[in-house]
Amino acid sequence: MSTTAAPATTSPAPAAGRAAAAPAPRTAAVAAVVVLGSLMTVLDTTIVNVALNRLAEDFAAPLATIQWVTTGYTLALATVTPVTAWAIGRFGTRRLYLTALALFVLGSGLAGTAWDAPSLIAFRVLQGLGGGMVMPVGMTVLVRASDPARTGRTMSVLGIPVLIGPLAGPVLGGWLVDEATWRWVFLVNLPIGLLALALALRLLPRDTGDGTRRRLDLPGLLMLSPGLAALIYGLAAGAERGGLGAPDALLPTLAGAALVAAFAVRALTARDPLIDLRLLRRRAFAGPAATLALFACGYFGSMLLLPLYYQLVRGQSATDVGLLGIPQALATGITMQIAGRLTDRIAAGRIVLTGAAVATTGFLAFTVQVAAGTPYWQLIAALVLMGTGVGMTIMPTIAAATRGVAPADVPAATTLVTIVQQVAGSTGTALMSVLLTGALAGHLPDGGGLAALHGLDAAARAALAPGLAAAFRDTYGWAVALLALALLPALLLPRRGPKSRQVRTS
Repeated sequence: MSTTAAPATTSPAPAAGRAAAAPAPRTAAVAAVVVLGSLMTVLDTTIVNVALNRLAEDFAAPLATIQWVTTGYTLALATVTPVTAWAIGRFGTRRLYLTALALFVLGSGLAGTAWDAPSLIAFRVLQGLGGGMVMPVGMTVLVRASDPARTGRTMSVLGIPVLIGPLAGPVLGGWLVDEATWRWVFLVNLPIGLLALALALRLLPRDTGDGTRRRLDLPGLLMLSPGLAALIYGLAAGAERGGLGAPDALLPTLAGAALVAAFAVRALTARDPLIDLRLLRRRAFAGPAATLALFACGYFGSMLLLPLYYQLVRGQSATDVGLLGIPQALATGITMQIAGRLTDRIAAGRIVLTGAAVATTGFLAFTVQVAAGTPYWQLIAALVLMGTGVGMTIMPTIAAATRGVAPADVPAATTLVTIVQQVAGSTGTALMSVLLTGALAGHLPDGGGLAALHGLDAAARAALAPGLAAAFRDTYGWAVALLALALLPALLLPRRGPKSRQVRTS
């Protein structure tokens, strides 16, 4: 039985793409452009997290509403990403990358002028529509420009934004929120985005797609994108209602799940599906995809919690939150660079399994210590251990997934991996919001939301701190469970040393 997707179902083979392109610049130059664009999107995600409490206060919005500043962005990423593989073949990587960067910069400028929570959420969605294509298109450009035998090193280059973004983002965002205004959290993207656009115009190879003009799978798009939107909306509505039982939470969730399931059936049977889910029939791709889904859901979903814990329970400023996150960000970024390079020599399965176990252990050690007065060094030590495991897990998992497909399937594979990570992160964020809202309900004054805390003096907030800490601890427990579950599919990752990209045909 064939385990290879039909050649026409994904994207152009490199030969076709390169035949239409000018001589490619050096891989290092291409990498510089891709890293800068990716840095902007990663920085934007991490820089916003520390501003959520201030946004909730300034807009007098509950957590269930203000979390859409994060969830709306990541959901937009996930809903636009499915068309990326088709668009690469239709328009070419250079044109698509420039368009994505321009949309992101425009959305950033508009977000900096937002006048209320709904307008900010809308502009964040516009940001996401551009940002959703930056990473998969950039990854495709970089993978095509690199040697398949050096996939791990290539993925480690893409890990540079993951080092700098979480390191600089919270500190910069906290300083901007405390010393200037939250608007600069978004406006800071403008100089970075304009520089990325200028470099992309100069350095990216010209291409025009594969010339086949494969038709867009419109029915698939109309199932997947609304399905994802409804699913995440239902989870977010559940946070506002305190559970998923309310009709306006349950119905969208069920409808979204049904649309996504219908898309999956179509993607497995259609001749030219929007996303070729037949890649998941291959163990070499399915194992990493499942690992990434569970791990990203727990890890990225929990990123909503830490700034709020430090600010609401421990009384820290936004700047302090950023500084407290530096050790974990350093551990993640440095380990990611080392692990990415080791993936070219050591089987990904060995690295990822160890990394997921280390991350789960560190996260568990942190969770059991979440309280109103735990010494910070103890919390940071546990987070450094978790960050080390995260660095050993994410990029090696992505490298394992992309190494296991044919060159012609790289755009489809990178798009699918990106969708998995973004949908899992969006789902995790909404899920953690649901759980935290429910856990906090009994500990807030008069059952109010976050706004009920903003008007309290220091003594009143200190009295509530133990109960609030318990709510955070209970919520963190679910994230730890998701990381632990990722160990199961990690067992399916290859245990033998890496080889050049090969695909079985029978």
